[in-house]
Amino acid sequence: MSGLTARRLCVAALTFLAVAFAYYAGAWLGLRDELLRRQLTPLWPATGLALVAILLFGRRIWPGIAVGSLLVHLSIGLSLPASAAIAVGNTLAPLCAAYLLRRAGFRLECDRLRDALALVFLGAFAAMTVTATITTGVLVGAHVLPPHDWWITWLISWSSNAMGVLVVAPVLLAARKFRLTSRVGARRALEAGLLIGGTFVIAAVGTVSPFDVLFLVFPFLFWAAWRFQLAGAAPCVLVSAVVVILAAEDGTGPFAGDTLLATMVTLQAFVGSAALTALLLAAMVAERNHTYAEIEQACYRLADVMSLRDRATRHAESWHQSAPRPPRSSPR
Repeated sequence: MSGLTARRLCVAALTFLAVAFAYYAGAWLGLRDELLRRQLTPLWPATGLALVAILLFGRRIWPGIAVGSLLVHLSIGLSLPASAAIAVGNTLAPLCAAYLLRRAGFRLECDRLRDALALVFLGAFAAMTVTATITTGVLVGAHVLPPHDWWITWLISWSSNAMGVLVVAPVLLAARKFRLTSRVGARRALEAGLLIGGTFVIAAVGTVSPFDVLFLVFPFLFWAAWRFQLAGAAPCVLVSAVVVILAAEDGTGPFAGDTLLATMVTLQAFVGSAALTALLLAAMVAERNHTYAEIEQACYRLADVMSLRDRATRHAESWHQSAPRPPRSSPR
């Protein structure tokens, strides 16, 4: 075995382990929420991590996702066959999502409206039906859940994985291009800090107030999407989602006295609306800015062409005026 091949195998093994660890950590964060049973959570961040890993490293990274999912479900007490079956679903779903996104021409920058729509409807809503169906069937077949809870379990599993894509994947895609450079002015950095801090404060106030004022978060999401596009909108959505999920777990604010079903509907409606609004608006603004930049560059090129034409015209006229004229013949 050559040294180059051994290095590639070592890099591939380390990448698999890193993806498995990241998936396990994301799933562990989702399992910290005690709103539902340990097999189901309102938000499954590991799905967003898995999708971004496949988009960045390719389909060959799937063993890391499968191992991470298997270890997670074994750690919560499921049997090996049930854990393996759920791991298959958790691996197939992001693979299907990545395939659909590539077929739709998705760009990792997510700076076009078509990219945002593809991530929402193909990567989240459509592809996550795979893992929801497999997970629900396994839990019911293993007698972990009663058969009459099949539909509500499927809906919770689907929405939690879809929210994992909509909330976590944009943050990772934005962080991929983050560079802390000296060109970022103090005023813009202060604005970004105020946006994230303001989102946190308003979401926290909305979750402890007896009035339904969670909608006050949306102006901050609009502001973040307008000023910073995906790099600003994605973290604000993540912050607001975490605050609201913790409030739903504690049963405070708008979730006080609600049943589990009502809490889940309110929670998923808020997180989904926030993610959809911020993601679509950020993509629209980025696409508009890109179009303006192209128009500006076209105007500059046109101005350069016109300047060259004017200089060529003036040069031709000056040459014509300075050129020696042939002497006139005298009349006989």
